[in-house]
Amino acid sequence: MQLAIIGLLTIVVMLALIMTKRLSTLTALIIVPVVGYLVASILGVITVEDVTLGSLMINGIKNIAPTGVMFIFAILFFGILTDAGTFDPIVKKILSVVGKDPVKIAIGTVLLAIFVHLDGSGAVTFIIVVPAMLPLYDELGMKRTVLATCVALGAGVMNMVPWGGPTLRAITALNSSVNEVFIPMIPSLIAGIITALLIAAYLGKKEKQRLHAGIDVVDSVHMEGIEKKQEVDESLRRPHLFWINIISIFVVIAIMISEVLPPASAFMLGTVFALLVNYRDQALQRKIIDKHAPSALMMASMLFAAGSFTGIMNGSGMLTAMAEALVNVIPESLGARFPLITGILSMPLSLVFDPDSYYYGVLPVLGSAASAFGINPVMVARASIIGQMTTGFPISPLTGSTFLLIGLTGIDLGEHQKSTFHWLYLSTIVMLIVALITGAIPL
Repeated sequence: MQLAIIGLLTIVVMLALIMTKRLSTLTALIIVPVVGYLVASILGVITVEDVTLGSLMINGIKNIAPTGVMFIFAILFFGILTDAGTFDPIVKKILSVVGKDPVKIAIGTVLLAIFVHLDGSGAVTFIIVVPAMLPLYDELGMKRTVLATCVALGAGVMNMVPWGGPTLRAITALNSSVNEVFIPMIPSLIAGIITALLIAAYLGKKEKQRLHAGIDVVDSVHMEGIEKKQEVDESLRRPHLFWINIISIFVVIAIMISEVLPPASAFMLGTVFALLVNYRDQALQRKIIDKHAPSALMMASMLFAAGSFTGIMNGSGMLTAMAEALVNVIPESLGARFPLITGILSMPLSLVFDPDSYYYGVLPVLGSAASAFGINPVMVARASIIGQMTTGFPISPLTGSTFLLIGLTGIDLGEHQKSTFHWLYLSTIVMLIVALITGAIPL
């Protein structure tokens, strides 16, 4: 129990320090779990044998290293294409469809995220949607936090698809099937999509009010965006290479999705191709790389810090201890409501457990506990996938995708969590209510 308490306090303190901006995300991710490990070591409650602080940190970094390399080269790849003006025609086309109405823009962002996330990859979704929509938000003066929230809503709800990580893990952990776990949850998924679109419409309406909703006001913002755009080095634009650059994006993504090459390799090759096609002069290539290096370095730093964090929390046994403690604190009188309780807690638990730890470590324990109360463990799995690393993954500090999202939008983790948590949780509760109504989860 002591180890579980230390683990819980470690996560709570880290999130509190980040959200109150007492420490930067990078600093908190590194120092807080180290302190938690040292406290657990002093008290002698770490149960894993031959575990040293250094080995845990390095193991965590090793696990996330391929993701970190992918993000570095993804930033360079899309940065090069942005400098070449590849996304300018796309933004103009989106503008022609959604106009200058923030409501339509917000709804369009969610729809785009939903469509792109059909492949089940949060990283791919963020890499495609954010660079495409960010210039539009900036040009109209819309808040970047709204962009991050809308993208998170679309990707979060769609992360329930059976080929996505959480549902796949839930099926595997309980030796179940898609028919048992996912099919009964389809009405909830539809309700989640509708909720995400309604939230986007509300956020867009608030942005419209903030911009005073007048054509003249929006036009003035539009002109400011154009003036800001003129500051960009036009000599870097390569409009005649638009289709080559667009095709290169689809090729890189297709290679990544089809698993012909690992994501890191796909973006490394894509970056080299983009450089050689758009900027053959070596001095210009160095200029482009130097321009985007700060963003890539900051992103990589946070990812490796997150790897260190998960390495310590998982390797020290803190996450396992928290899982066991969670089951022990639920009184027997609430046993019949076990799936309901799981559903209510599923999304917030994304801040505490990474997907592997929850679905391979926590879910089997919860499933066993449910069986002890006479409940089919599949019900717990269904309750889990409405929030745990589905709607919860875009704000969790335990997934690299979250840092990709905030890195691409240029906001910090605390700001993102404050503006997005309650909307993601609302969509989770709506899906839970629908699941209760349809009988997918027992009341």
